[in-house]
Amino acid sequence: MGNWLDVIKEKIPENRVLTELSDRYSYSFDASFGEYLPEAVVQVKHQDEVVAVLKVANKYKIPVYPRGQGTCLSGGPLPVFGGMVLDMSQWPESIEVSPDDLTVKVTPSVLTGNINKEAEKHGLMYAPDPSSAHVATIGGNLAENSGGPRGLKYGVTKDHVLGLEVITPEGEIIRTGGSTIKNVTGYDLTKLIVGSEGTLGVITEATLKLMPKPIAVQTLMVSFNEVRKAGEAISKTLTSGILPAKMEFMDQACIQAVENFKPAGLPVEAAAIVIIELDGHPETLKIERKLVEEIMEKVGAKETVIPKSDEEAEKIWHARKQVSPAIAKIKPTKVSEDATVPRSKIPDLIDRLQDIKEKHNVEIVAFGHAGDGNLHPNVLCDKRDQEEMKRVELAVEEIFEAAIELGGTLSGEHGIGTMKAPFLESELGEVGVDMMKRIKESWDPNGILNPGKIFAEKGQKLVLRNE
Repeated sequence: MGNWLDVIKEKIPENRVLTELSDRYSYSFDASFGEYLPEAVVQVKHQDEVVAVLKVANKYKIPVYPRGQGTCLSGGPLPVFGGMVLDMSQWPESIEVSPDDLTVKVTPSVLTGNINKEAEKHGLMYAPDPSSAHVATIGGNLAENSGGPRGLKYGVTKDHVLGLEVITPEGEIIRTGGSTIKNVTGYDLTKLIVGSEGTLGVITEATLKLMPKPIAVQTLMVSFNEVRKAGEAISKTLTSGILPAKMEFMDQACIQAVENFKPAGLPVEAAAIVIIELDGHPETLKIERKLVEEIMEKVGAKETVIPKSDEEAEKIWHARKQVSPAIAKIKPTKVSEDATVPRSKIPDLIDRLQDIKEKHNVEIVAFGHAGDGNLHPNVLCDKRDQEEMKRVELAVEEIFEAAIELGGTLSGEHGIGTMKAPFLESELGEVGVDMMKRIKESWDPNGILNPGKIFAEKGQKLVLRNE
């Protein structure tokens, strides 16, 4: 493996430098597609160790792939060119809440859901709530700029980051932003790092915004006989002056899958349902609930259900969370995408998904954060069936094309990684991609940090099969 590994072992305790095949294999995949075997896995626990590793990597030109818990759906941490995986999950966890400042300082290995739990002890909340919050680390969420259902009202991860401690690809420590709400000192490097998918630096600490937890919440579940009416209801609600915390969409296939998996009393005959959460002062919620009910009635909703208790409301939201495991029971493999379009184009995207489904003879279900146009079309398949996977690849390509043609984007929250790299230029154009590459080259002149992500190699295509 060369001298670089011997040098690494001089700087990192040997029990945290993994070279056995079984250990390396455990880091060769994530929650997306593809397997790439690293030459070594290095578990780091302090900024000095990250500095040392990156300096060695630069000297020997060894690829370094930062990794959290490996929950990424776009191939973000995959070691596509070998080298070493930089395992950040063993870093000592620290959550320091400053209630008076409405901020929290965290280390990269902290599970995102635990930040909110700690904030709640002070009557506060950390708003970003990706579905994987209970298993994903904040470092990974920062790298991918993760979203979640509350993104509609409160924004995604980047909207809640005040400052970062980052190790540059060349092994230098920098701090971006700070602990203040206002900060316009120079370029906004914080926003540049968040969502850069580990290609520009390794995040070792973050200062995040907190906010007061809403006094009360109100859930509504609305069913529709037509998907288009569901899309219209979303637009009418959002243009009425009401801003829900969440507006989640499930098509009929998702509804039926959940009911077959773990019955929750969802309306299986409905073409679609929209689950809404309002939050704020109890008196305000009474007015907003009534207005939403009136909007739904005018649009032509089949039924609006108002939970009679917190337990009933939680049952509805739990059913929404069961979509992914439920649809996984239909077929053993699912390709999870997050095409995002303007909210008014959701019905059009649903129509396009139906056309793609019929054209390529594949099973597609749709759910997601309809309030901000972020749907999750999931193609259900069996990766052992090579012929089917070829059709799935074509279907996924057309899903991306549809999103862009409808004025949307390749990714709302999953990132580009390896999965969507071949399609980046179709959205950003040649010049746009070139400008991004220039930024990457200036930050990482030796190209050692997470290479093979975001930017496609010449001739690279989406491949979901084991060729």
